[in-house]
Amino acid sequence: MVSHSGLITVMQKAARKAAPRMRRDFNEVELLQVSRKGPADFVSMADRQAEKTIVEELRRARPDWALTLEEGGQIEGDPDKPRFIVDPLDGTTNFLHGIPHFSISIAVEDPRGAQGKPEITQALVYQPLTDESFWAEKGRGTWLNERRLRVSGRRNLDEALIATGVPYLGHGDSERFQKVLAAVGPEVAGIRRYGSAALDLAWVAAGRYDGFWEEDLQYWDVAAGILLVREAGGFVTDFRGAEGGLAKGQVLAASSEIHSKLHRLVAKALRA
Repeated sequence: MVSHSGLITVMQKAARKAAPRMRRDFNEVELLQVSRKGPADFVSMADRQAEKTIVEELRRARPDWALTLEEGGQIEGDPDKPRFIVDPLDGTTNFLHGIPHFSISIAVEDPRGAQGKPEITQALVYQPLTDESFWAEKGRGTWLNERRLRVSGRRNLDEALIATGVPYLGHGDSERFQKVLAAVGPEVAGIRRYGSAALDLAWVAAGRYDGFWEEDLQYWDVAAGILLVREAGGFVTDFRGAEGGLAKGQVLAASSEIHSKLHRLVAKALRA
């Protein structure tokens, strides 16, 4: 058995408690109650119920910790204690269309990390349909259930499978995206857009994808995935190559060899 902290156990328990209802709703997707949250941005009753279940479990275990929630906003806690960052259903549009690619994302942010700045110290991305639990702890690596993960060992772009996110109604800059796509597409073995940034980053950590880029992301979309990639030996920056710029919603993630080459393509395209 792989040894991990009690905090990972808490996070996995919360995700797995929300999963059965989510799987049940997914199998009856046509019966879901859905409300409009914005242009092409839907939130389902399944999303709300999953968040409620996860919050109850996390607060039972750590009642004085704050939470940042996709649907519920902020729940205040002791400012000197860590906070949970929760996306209860990353890939909502997939879920609502019966596409089996979505995830639960939970991260822990310590307010007193390296150099006294907040940093992610624990991460979980859970796929309810496959029971795949991608988790990481700072300094202890990334794991898929009980198997240690490493990013892809491929070194050349012409062998690399790259994931991305495509702008859609009300989200993103299509012109910028087309510039990057035109630069990256001819250089790589393939590009995929599956619709869950958290799961995409987990797949980079697992070596299924060789790299990933996307912008216009929210913190809860990527907080857990960033740690998964880094603890699996990968690099995560913004499009300028800076680690401190991730708050802008840009993510470029890959192994060291692929990251440097992908970064050059993206940066050059956006300078043109």
